[in-house]
Amino acid sequence: MAPGGPGSAAPTRLPAAIWTLGFVSLLMDVSSEMIHSLLPVFLVAGLGASALAVGLIEGAAEATALIVKVFSGALSDFWGRRKPLAVLGYGLGALAKPLFALAAGSGLVLAARLIDRVGKGIRGAPRDALVADLAPPGARGAAFGLRQSLDTVGAVAGPLLAMGLMLAWANDFRAVFWVAAVPGALAVALLLLGVREPARQGGRAAVSPIHRQQLRRLSGRYWRVVGIGALFTLARFSEAFLILRGGEGGLPLALTPLVLVAMNAVYALAAYPFGRLSDRVRHERLLVLGLVVLIGADAVLAFAGHWSGVGVGVALWGLHLGITQGLLTTMVADAAPEDLRGTAFGFFSLVCGLAMLVASVLAGLLWDSFGSGATFLAGAAFGALAMAALLSGPRRPGAPRGGAH
Repeated sequence: MAPGGPGSAAPTRLPAAIWTLGFVSLLMDVSSEMIHSLLPVFLVAGLGASALAVGLIEGAAEATALIVKVFSGALSDFWGRRKPLAVLGYGLGALAKPLFALAAGSGLVLAARLIDRVGKGIRGAPRDALVADLAPPGARGAAFGLRQSLDTVGAVAGPLLAMGLMLAWANDFRAVFWVAAVPGALAVALLLLGVREPARQGGRAAVSPIHRQQLRRLSGRYWRVVGIGALFTLARFSEAFLILRGGEGGLPLALTPLVLVAMNAVYALAAYPFGRLSDRVRHERLLVLGLVVLIGADAVLAFAGHWSGVGVGVALWGLHLGITQGLLTTMVADAAPEDLRGTAFGFFSLVCGLAMLVASVLAGLLWDSFGSGATFLAGAAFGALAMAALLSGPRRPGAPRGGAH
């Protein structure tokens, strides 16, 4: 009987280190989302930037993070160590936060955003590989779902805290950015003291994981997951446009973080249950469900005329993330050899990063040229394309993971 299948034993208990990694993500997301929830409005209202400029900054920042994952993931495989790179990445993220508070122009904002995202890129693939290394094989979906849920709890708390401070401090962006540095520093301390990396099997010579012979070990199944992830990313551009859409729908300046609060609250509630469900049902079914929800979100956001309608679209966007993001991560872990997991997460992120850059720039161009409706309708079209590709692909019989790890 396949692990986690119907009729299996009680759910496997997750190790304490998985919980600790989740709380590390929670603290760093509180720090990052306090800034991210205000940054698009700060750029547009405070610095006079256009929607295209926001798309370029956000697309470049997110793409940088995802592209850097290639090298950090490969290095973690070559070195056989995950935690030191994760500590370095979280440390860079914490060090970048004060730069937002010091910024007097968009140049330093861009520099701080890139440093912050380089840190995210360095830590992302090694951390995901570390979760896969620590998780019991029959509970990998639950482990990724738990980490994602705790991460997203931080993404709810961060905007709420930012909103409260903006109201209390008369829209003082920089004071909020200073406070954001505190949970970032706490995340680094918790990772250093609270997570012990599992011992790796010895007797294997160090080989470059990006050598051609090693890359051939990444199967067609893995590269199909990469292609699916890229299509999902094209359909889901930067969340900065959700924040701008909230302002367009009538939210006051200090309340625009509510957009990310609503999205991430739904995301947090959905990620762990759907992660558990992914251990029991066919993955393609959940991906199709996620795309249906995303297309619905784009349609609502394209036509909503009031902030309440925008809220419905944002909630659907969060549900889509909860259904799909932990699932895609699980699919990468399942499709890659154990000693190449960091590299596999890295290449997955590279392709998705390039797709994010294209999607965000296109979203900004459409917004400036034709309005917000065109941006979200284009997202729906990419979602329909992803669904067509998914439904036309080969169907795998048997267990949702293909029966192997």
